[in-house]
Amino acid sequence: MEQVKLLGNYTSPFNRRVIWALKLKGVPFEFMQEDLYNNKSELLLKSNPVYKKIPVLIHNGKPISESTVILEYIEETWPENPLLPLDPHERATARFWIKFIEDKIPIMFAFFLSIPGEEQDKAIKDWLEVLRTIEEHGLKEDKKFFGGANIGLTDLVFGFLAYQSEPMEEIVGVKLMETHSFPRLHTWAENFKSVSVIKENLPDQDRLKAHIKWRKEMLIGSAHPR
Repeated sequence: MEQVKLLGNYTSPFNRRVIWALKLKGVPFEFMQEDLYNNKSELLLKSNPVYKKIPVLIHNGKPISESTVILEYIEETWPENPLLPLDPHERATARFWIKFIEDKIPIMFAFFLSIPGEEQDKAIKDWLEVLRTIEEHGLKEDKKFFGGANIGLTDLVFGFLAYQSEPMEEIVGVKLMETHSFPRLHTWAENFKSVSVIKENLPDQDRLKAHIKWRKEMLIGSAHPR
């Protein structure tokens, strides 16, 4: 009998995308909550000795680290209910956009951690440019999801935008993802969250907001010690 464990953290968007993939594939798994800030488990340290981070998927005793690598592993190991297109060009396009947003996540965090002034003005400009690129080139008006009519790996990787942008912008005090500015992104986000597996496995917004607020205060405090 297959044994699947997921070492993760409730509020992590990287962990969340793996949960969605396993649920969409219908793969039973045991979720093991990790305390990343005070007490990482011996299993996590043993399973991911290089980065010591979540998520880690353990399949029949063998660990796989890094969320996008895990997603590819899930797709190859459980090919039913495919999350990547069959066409080679479409698969390459999906991987392009996955790499695009992974490369841009530091820009989002720069916006999140910015403080009012020139630093924040630049962070806002940079993140808006990322959002416009997605709006104009990543999403098509005639497609429900990134790859077409069905949800796929690209959507899972972009999924944090659908549920995390609003509380993050509220905490920063700057609204960027306005509906009139990014209509395709908003339509995609609503389509994404309407998928039953996604809807049933979204983090609680109050708990998420409290964590995001605490995380910002902690990171800014460590960057600007008194």
